[in-house]
Amino acid sequence: MLFRLSSAAIVVSALLVGAAQAQALQQVPQVAQLQTSQLQPPPSQVPQLQLQRVRSLLKMPDPRGEFVRLCAPHMVGRWAHPESVCGCLHDYAAATVEDTDLREALLRGISETGVPTIETEWVPPSKQSQIGATFTKIAKPTLQCMFEPRD
Repeated sequence: MLFRLSSAAIVVSALLVGAAQAQALQQVPQVAQLQTSQLQPPPSQVPQLQLQRVRSLLKMPDPRGEFVRLCAPHMVGRWAHPESVCGCLHDYAAATVEDTDLREALLRGISETGVPTIETEWVPPSKQSQIGATFTKIAKPTLQCMFEPRD
């Protein structure tokens, strides 16, 4: 008899604990949803934040930082602040050149030589005619980066 009562008490307590846990778990998403909705960044920052999270998860280097790291040695001796010049060149190239292939070729040229350069073999044949226009677009910003650094 004592065994039956003990078994029944254990089963009832397990059922009550299970029900309490289920109820608590149902409330957790609601609380979490309220908390995260209050902490949501503005929609304009969401893509940037997602990109930062992905990079940190994959431990990928920051493209701008990697560019400056490769570019700066070419600027040493030419400019007082090579990192500033390289960062400025990267920012203007990224903002001014809309075409991905041309932008990547330009950034490659700057990081490898320290000056805006685009080799024709770095660009698809269909876009090689746009190289001159790309240099025209970045001429003034390049001069500003080199002779009027933003520090």
